[in-house]
Amino acid sequence: MAAKKGGLGRGLDALLMEEPLKEGSVLNVSIYDVDTNPNQPRKSFDEERLNELSESIKRHGIMQPILVKKTNGRYLIIAGERRFRAARLAELKTVPVLLSDADENSIAELALVENIQRENLNPIEEAAAIRFLMKQHDLTQEEVSSRIGKSRPVVANSLRLLSLPQPVCELVSEGKLSSGHGRVLAGLNSASRQILLANRAAKDGWSVRRMEDEARLLDLREARSRKNRSQLDPELVALTRALRQKLGAKVAISGTNEKGKIVISYESEEALQNVYDALFGENQ
Repeated sequence: MAAKKGGLGRGLDALLMEEPLKEGSVLNVSIYDVDTNPNQPRKSFDEERLNELSESIKRHGIMQPILVKKTNGRYLIIAGERRFRAARLAELKTVPVLLSDADENSIAELALVENIQRENLNPIEEAAAIRFLMKQHDLTQEEVSSRIGKSRPVVANSLRLLSLPQPVCELVSEGKLSSGHGRVLAGLNSASRQILLANRAAKDGWSVRRMEDEARLLDLREARSRKNRSQLDPELVALTRALRQKLGAKVAISGTNEKGKIVISYESEEALQNVYDALFGENQ
């Protein structure tokens, strides 16, 4: 059976049919003889949905065998870890497995394709799996895109998510931000700005369009700030630096030597206390 044209890349069926399985290769094996794959792309499993699948398995059994490779008398899961975990919750003693002779270089690809087909991966997991596949097989973005059935720009955008700071990656993994939000944030040139906008977007439920607008506004404000700083008299630039060192806080001066304003910024009660102590402490 050939993979359908227009389907997801080579497809899981096509990968399996490269090495036809013999009749009777679906076995019932002890659940204790099956091992999870440490390189499984999916790292998190929704407990509620896992419990729902477990209840279904209790009533109807496992309808689709778990794809495995036999190694040293044990069975390594290639695809179907979610079903396996649910089977353990259902306290099954045996599980049906489909034997595959996939080599080590094919196992990661099979696992990734299976998860993408079932849409089981969050954007960060998918990006990490694609990067792992590229390194494992020394693939280009073009080559990996053809294997998993996604365009090269989609693969490139997915990989960009891995450049985000860990707090932002966690928000994307948890579904509080989408991959679209992540792509906008990946275009910012500062981790602090990425985290700031990510937290605000997650808290206030911003759309991707709103995120783009806020990012542009932030760029505009910083550009104006840089312009103002560049126009300051050298004496005021030196004064700004001295005040920052003295107060241990962000200080911005705008205006001229005759007229202007000084803005002192703080981000916590402790920082405010430090500013107060620097200005009005007993030793002043």
